[in-house]
Amino acid sequence: MATVAQWFEGARPRTLPMAAAPVIVGSAAAFDLEAFNPTRALLALLIALLFQVGVNYANDYSDGIRGTDDVRVGPIRLTASGVASPKSVKFAAFGCFGLALIAGLALIILSQTWPLLLVGAGCVIAAWGYTGGSNPYGYRGLGEVFVFLFFGIVATMGTTYTQALQVSWASFVGAVGTGLIATALLMANNVRDIPTDREVGKITLAVRLGDEAARISYVMMLAVAILLPLVLVNEHPWILLVLLLAPVCLMPSWVMLKGKKRKDLIPVLKQTGIINLCFAVAFSLGLALTRLM
Repeated sequence: MATVAQWFEGARPRTLPMAAAPVIVGSAAAFDLEAFNPTRALLALLIALLFQVGVNYANDYSDGIRGTDDVRVGPIRLTASGVASPKSVKFAAFGCFGLALIAGLALIILSQTWPLLLVGAGCVIAAWGYTGGSNPYGYRGLGEVFVFLFFGIVATMGTTYTQALQVSWASFVGAVGTGLIATALLMANNVRDIPTDREVGKITLAVRLGDEAARISYVMMLAVAILLPLVLVNEHPWILLVLLLAPVCLMPSWVMLKGKKRKDLIPVLKQTGIINLCFAVAFSLGLALTRLM
């Protein structure tokens, strides 16, 4: 039986900033529209965190029963290592999804945004279909599309919409930025796993691009994420704070480009998650300071 510490590690806490970042950005965009609602923001954060942990357990289960994680470099996987039964990991995944849907229903009732019920259902289907089912799209190089859409566009603009009942250009730019950084994190993970994924037939985007091109794509995604907010400078001059992240991106980018050993890429995952969180804070401060001054 897995210990509490092993379940916690299996939840992949390094990925949680990826869930928090879009909610922070979306809430800041709502503040910019003079519609920030702390209760709805906290509910959106709870939903995002539960979905992230649910996705992590779902991937652990699906990759584990397929044998994808039998030989890998990185933190423990509950199913593949045998410390937890596949059934219990699957139950944990759907337990998280269920709690996320309950919190989502509460948010929809408070904001009266009933069309988002379909979005919530789509999130669960997409989360399970990433590596689950008979034809998982994560094995066909589409995982990055899922992450960009659901942990970037949907999470960010959905947060804004449930508070302001509208979206804005700023919320879209922020959604693209945080989505790209989240996608970069997945790319770093998949570059590390290229040899083992190729062996078991998991054709991720990193496998399709090849090692060198995949590493370059990581750097490009970070660069676009940091530079894109400059389109908002005329109306939000404080958004220039995002440029302070450029030096922070140098170390993980260098490791991605030059790291020869697969285990060298493990710290990049945590660093990229921190970058996403810092991006969210800097972007949000840029919007808030412009509004307040």
